[in-house]
Amino acid sequence: MTHPTTRTYWLEHAWLDTNVEPGVALEVSDGRIAAVRTEVDTPPPGAEILRGLTLPGLANAHSHAFHRALRGTVQVGSGTFWTWRELMYSFADQLTPDTYHALARAVYAEMALAGITAVGEFHYVHHAHGGTPYADLNAMGEALIAAASEAGIRITLLDTAYLSSGFGQPPNHHQLRFSDGSADAWAERCSLLKERDHARIGAAIHSVRAVPAGELATVARWAEERRAPLHVHLSEQTAENDACRAAHDRTPTQLLAEHGVLGPRTTGVHNTHLTDEDIALLGSTGTGTCMCPTTERDLADGIGPAVALQRAGSPLSLGSDSHAVIDLLEEARAMELNERLRTRTRGHWTAAALLRAASADGHAALGWDEAGSLTAGALADFTTIALDSVRTAGPVPRLGAETAVFAATAADVRHTVVGGRHVVRDGAHALVPDVPQALAQAVEALRA
Repeated sequence: MTHPTTRTYWLEHAWLDTNVEPGVALEVSDGRIAAVRTEVDTPPPGAEILRGLTLPGLANAHSHAFHRALRGTVQVGSGTFWTWRELMYSFADQLTPDTYHALARAVYAEMALAGITAVGEFHYVHHAHGGTPYADLNAMGEALIAAASEAGIRITLLDTAYLSSGFGQPPNHHQLRFSDGSADAWAERCSLLKERDHARIGAAIHSVRAVPAGELATVARWAEERRAPLHVHLSEQTAENDACRAAHDRTPTQLLAEHGVLGPRTTGVHNTHLTDEDIALLGSTGTGTCMCPTTERDLADGIGPAVALQRAGSPLSLGSDSHAVIDLLEEARAMELNERLRTRTRGHWTAAALLRAASADGHAALGWDEAGSLTAGALADFTTIALDSVRTAGPVPRLGAETAVFAATAADVRHTVVGGRHVVRDGAHALVPDVPQALAQAVEALRA
């Protein structure tokens, strides 16, 4: 990812962590924000003008890029998460390094169009059919890293350990592609991955059902030694909780705590069906929570206890997961609106708190602590929301980010800048000329 040496951006309106300021100039040097000047009423000579409301870049903390191919095919009809999973496996079976690269490049370009500047890719399709390793053991992961670069966004590749189909059960025929055989073999392969300017390497435990209890500490230790982020699907389904209790006489959260998985660099994804003790454990260890509201509602997972988790000390981030929708503003809005439906009261988070979950806290969950704010020294990653669309037209924001969180959608993203470079300009992707066509071709290649 190359950076222009020096550049000035003039922001018509900018969200500066606590409030919206009109007339802000950002000095950008070598991919970072060098200075922030407020009360700049007119654009400085030579400045790039961003009209609308500029926010820090959004962080999609949980993604399965290939799930995007399922959009429009699984949203109707009856069934549960488990029947959806069988169709998802059929798409995973079709992936090759080349087809995965083409699909992920288009999906990450769609994310850039939605104002997303960093993605956490929860990556578990590692091998060829039957579990045969590719000549390059990380061919699939490298395809994702390259796809993010070509789409102009940052990536944290959360390389995922996936070793069993259930408690005490070997991988099924679909899951052979996912498994390295043991956590030690997973760690050996994963250690070959190298970080780049736009890419960081993290770890993931697919779930307590997919990584035997005796192997959990190996994954946690790998992440701890590298001070890397560690993510895990946690209590997304009640069936997982029941099976864990039957096998280990404890909840998934308790099992993870027992094997040293929880902690401030760990993020539980979904955290939907938790006990009060689970919530206290996650909060007291500083373990994060990534909520994925559009996927959780699409798969009929349920509504997680996000308010209780945050109060207990678990930082919140957001992800689009299965990509039924790619819109971090909708994820932020849905977290609040879900809680309103559950409690029949309003106002559980401010717009600023929801936006922090979609930006600064999401970046922190992915190991990009220097991103997610419009402050000197931060990475020059930001996005601009139009204020003159049919959704956002009205009073100009003076105090807060309510217009962005409660009115705007991904369709209102006008510009996305990553490392000081325009990736999306005036609603068009600068690196992938026709994103809809790229998506259509990549999805069709899998369906064929």
